[in-house]
Amino acid sequence: MGAFESLRIANTSLGMHQTWLDSLANNIANANTVTSTSEDAFQSQMVIARARPDGGVDVAGIAEGDPEGILVYSPEHPLADADGYVRNPDVDMSSQMSQLVMAQRGFQAAVQITKNAQDGYNAALSIGRS
Repeated sequence: MGAFESLRIANTSLGMHQTWLDSLANNIANANTVTSTSEDAFQSQMVIARARPDGGVDVAGIAEGDPEGILVYSPEHPLADADGYVRNPDVDMSSQMSQLVMAQRGFQAAVQITKNAQDGYNAALSIGRS
């Protein structure tokens, strides 16, 4: 595999992992978003990654969570219905945080590949200058 090919693959990985990180940040930021029972709950986003034939990776799509969410009894909440229920999103914070670590590590690995390729190019250029 050539150096330019590894850069191209790392670039596709950076894009996919950035999208994954963005969707996780959005999910975590909205984990406590409460709506009335007459509205849909916040729908979490899940990135669907797809391997490319050339070795890279693409975002194939974004799957959304259940708009039904979870009904929570909270009669004191201003959005509560006549029975005292509100709708919370169905966001599992432990899963989101685990995925966040995986997405960060994947992004960091792609950055390291890019840095290594740059170091290799700089070394080759310095040899050519000598």
